[in-house]
Amino acid sequence: MKKIIGKIFKWLGIVLAVIIIGAVIWMNTSPQFGGTHSDEDLARYTKSSQYNGEIFVNKTETNMEMGGSKMLDIMGEFMKDDPTRRPDYNIPVVDQSTETVEINSTQTRLMWFGHSAFLLQIDGMNILLDPLLGNVAAPHEWLGESRYADHLPIEISELPHINAIFISHDHYDHLDYPSIMELNEKTDHFYVPLGVGVHLRDWGIEENRIHELDWWDETQLKSLNIAFTPSRHFSGRGLSDRAKTLWGSWVIKGSKHNLYFSGDGGYADHFKEIGEKFGPFDFAMMECGQYNKRWSAIHMMPEQSAQAAVDVKAKMMMPIHWGAFTLALHSWTDPIERVKKKALELDQPISHPRIGEFVNLDQNVYPAPEWWVNQNQ
Repeated sequence: MKKIIGKIFKWLGIVLAVIIIGAVIWMNTSPQFGGTHSDEDLARYTKSSQYNGEIFVNKTETNMEMGGSKMLDIMGEFMKDDPTRRPDYNIPVVDQSTETVEINSTQTRLMWFGHSAFLLQIDGMNILLDPLLGNVAAPHEWLGESRYADHLPIEISELPHINAIFISHDHYDHLDYPSIMELNEKTDHFYVPLGVGVHLRDWGIEENRIHELDWWDETQLKSLNIAFTPSRHFSGRGLSDRAKTLWGSWVIKGSKHNLYFSGDGGYADHFKEIGEKFGPFDFAMMECGQYNKRWSAIHMMPEQSAQAAVDVKAKMMMPIHWGAFTLALHSWTDPIERVKKKALELDQPISHPRIGEFVNLDQNVYPAPEWWVNQNQ
């Protein structure tokens, strides 16, 4: 009997070793994980006040350490079967086409793909924000749950020419390798945080199309005034590259409208600083989802999302980072229910369109249907 048990453990050890070796090989050869920073790259980063010589750091002290017991506790909760974490029906999607996207494209409009992905049309330009347009927010289909909607409002192949893509940070739910590769040929420019260019260059995107910005850097794209502003978060795509690239938020000011895209992050005083320097904003896309008290320093709670919109001086806010994927332990409707309640208390106007439904700033169209309520029940 001891020999049989010994053989079982031996074969289990071999299988485990093969899995570990395979995972290491995959992580070192798959393009998903991005590029390696050169000495020249590292020299550039030292000029940033956010870089401490090894990693980028937050302005506000942010403890992200998770001890062994904490991690085991969190993993145990994730493994529990909680049907409220994702919808049990097909959520509504407003279908669009090349023609409907091109109609009124000279106006300031936004179309949400779910999570933090948008098509922004402003000053006659087409811009994509954090375009995760794949089916999972992970480096491989096997490593993540599928998105809630069974299809996108418009496929990448049907999108018009893209003037620029803006990326807030390099996590998989914001910088999606398959989407970037499919969008590459129809996109002119990529605006990314300092350090993130290493991934794009590794994926074959030419240097002159990549624009890396540090916090508070400002630049211009035709008629647009662009600023890269702080957030309280972190970065990384592998096991050993945490905080090796910067993260942040974007200010995009056109000839008629001023917009703010928060990216990811915890609540801190940088929102007020952004509002004072670049506000008020006609429209602010505020992170609101995938939170938990254990990691509230890097993901705002819904009530904080509403307050952050007030801080940046948003005339209208839209909660983002929800409605597409389950990446936390809360129910899938918790973000919108809580932020909507808090926004009402703060007298903060809020819009929550269906996926694929246009927000139109020129026409003052700010949809707010309770689409997350299952009408078939």
